[in-house]
Amino acid sequence: MYRDHTKTVQIGNRKIGGGNPILIQSMTNTRTEDVSATVQQILALEAAGCDIIRCAVPTMEAAAALKEIRRQIHIPLVADIHFDYRLAIAAMENGADKIRINPGNIGSLERIRAVVDTARDRGIPIRVGVNSGSLEKELVEKYHGVTAEGIVESALDKVKIIEDMGYDNLVISIKSSDVLMCARAHEQIARQTRYPLHVGITEAGTLYSGNIKSAVGLGIILSQGIGDTIRVSLTGAPLEEIKSAKRILKTLGLRKGGIEVVSCPTCGRTRIDLIGLANQVETMVQDFPLDIKVAVMGCVVNGPGEAREADIGIAGGDGVGLLFRRGEIVKKVPEAELLDTLREELENWR
Repeated sequence: MYRDHTKTVQIGNRKIGGGNPILIQSMTNTRTEDVSATVQQILALEAAGCDIIRCAVPTMEAAAALKEIRRQIHIPLVADIHFDYRLAIAAMENGADKIRINPGNIGSLERIRAVVDTARDRGIPIRVGVNSGSLEKELVEKYHGVTAEGIVESALDKVKIIEDMGYDNLVISIKSSDVLMCARAHEQIARQTRYPLHVGITEAGTLYSGNIKSAVGLGIILSQGIGDTIRVSLTGAPLEEIKSAKRILKTLGLRKGGIEVVSCPTCGRTRIDLIGLANQVETMVQDFPLDIKVAVMGCVVNGPGEAREADIGIAGGDGVGLLFRRGEIVKKVPEAELLDTLREELENWR
């Protein structure tokens, strides 16, 4: 598999590439200059399962704030830089564990070299990021539009600039909001480089459409053995990105741990608020560090049998609730007590 053979890169206290577990990233949406708000958000993301966090650094004040932010969090901190090479240098001087730049918008080779020299002196990896929306005009003309080939060529050109300066502590990120183009680009670049790849569908959209696009795109890419870190980019709360990323990895068998909730679609036999109950269960189980499957079924007649592969489950209807294990009914309770019964069972699960 591609990810087993990518270069190992150390980011703060974590390693990516070389067959290490795929790590989940997100990005704060606070003003980085607001240390208190930014730290509060990062700590919440940590608790939800975020492995690496990225902060925008648009000003020198933001770069300086990284020092205190870094002191108060526990996961690697990535500084996101556009245009001003001095911000990249200041971010590293203030404790960034990695920087994200596009050498194409940093400026002259002298400015890029200044950034690379600082990264080399401090052993800080550089993530070279290329977005299909900012592809160079000459590559758009060469390939008659924005294409996977153009994205890959752009990224590898940027990588070569840094390699020619004697530095190879690099991570590559190539993103597009076009799911199939993004998948093709990753398939191509994975064959041409051994650098770790950060994978995501950029500008994926709202919680609804963004989750669908990210699940499809990341599913295609990750299932081919491509990708060392991921981000689900949503127009929404960063916590939702973590929840979605964890579910995508677990669904693909790339991460263990956490309760998987399965539930049946509603039908004419449903005699319970199945949608509300399933949502309540999904929220509740996030507090349990178990690696099991929980079923929520809307039919007391067929539900337990249909969910036989689940470790534990509940089913209800017409005022009656059932608790079952592996399809076998173990307890009957009033429907109103179903959720509490499941919680008690999980608390005592061995």
